[in-house]
Amino acid sequence: MSGKPSKADKKIAYDAKLCQLLDEYSQILIVAADNVGSNQLQNIRTGLRGDSVVLMGKNTMMKRTIRVHSEKTGNNAFLNLIPLLQGNVGLIFTKGDLKEVSEEVAKYKVGAPARVGLVAPIDVVVPPGNTGLDPSQTSFFQVLNIPTKINKGTVEIITPVELIKKGEKVGSSEAALLAKLGIRPFSYGLIVLSVYDNGSVFSPEVLDLTEDDLVEKFATGVSMVTSLALAISYPTLAAAPHMFINAYKNVLAVAVATEYSFPQAEKVKEYLKDPSKFAVAVVPVAAADAGGAPAAATKEEEKKEEPAEESDDDMGFSLFD
Repeated sequence: MSGKPSKADKKIAYDAKLCQLLDEYSQILIVAADNVGSNQLQNIRTGLRGDSVVLMGKNTMMKRTIRVHSEKTGNNAFLNLIPLLQGNVGLIFTKGDLKEVSEEVAKYKVGAPARVGLVAPIDVVVPPGNTGLDPSQTSFFQVLNIPTKINKGTVEIITPVELIKKGEKVGSSEAALLAKLGIRPFSYGLIVLSVYDNGSVFSPEVLDLTEDDLVEKFATGVSMVTSLALAISYPTLAAAPHMFINAYKNVLAVAVATEYSFPQAEKVKEYLKDPSKFAVAVVPVAAADAGGAPAAATKEEEKKEEPAEESDDDMGFSLFD
């Protein structure tokens, strides 16, 4: 009969498992596991089963294993994981789509009551309405300065009240009141803190970027490069069209101000000498943009305005009478 494995054996097995996962997977999600229970963690493991593995452990043990494995394999990219192992964190190794895995992890959040001494992750607001509590329970509301009234033998909250602010510790009175009202204000689950992908580490917000976001950021970058290139007169592919247009404008301004001319400047000079030519050139373009409707309407109006031709009969006699 074999005895229970010793702590040394468990450490060796954990070390071997972590090394195997590092070699097998190139994508890792670093997640925070504060206030996550064992049953909740088991549900997450079940939901991710197939292409992902959840591994929890002591930070010191994980750091040591990663450091030693990096030295053995010569893969220094693993060392980028060490600074991320701070606090109560775990690792999710995956071969699937990082965004889909992150969304799957976010589904397994469960409501939790406000316990005394717990730091509130969000603002807690008690909504107005009937609490269902009898009038003898008004002491809780008075301590917390919550306006109430007695309605049909029960306590009713008049206005919404911000009971706990984000970052504050939950007091005993707040916890007792929320418990009596049956309010579970907090929800906990694994929260993705960082993403490791083939040696690169980035924020999980990158996973939410769409193609439109990437195009917008690229266009913004091109615009900034173009502005800088134009400001310092440094030719780039993005700034070249603007440089040619600006140069043409400068040459055209010189030609207009002097007797020097070139074919492209002749028409501009003609318009400046006789602006009516410019007006004549613009009218046909405007008519074309309107689809020819105004011209057709004008012709109809001309037909209406033309006087009808008088026939011989209308004049009261015939030339052959």
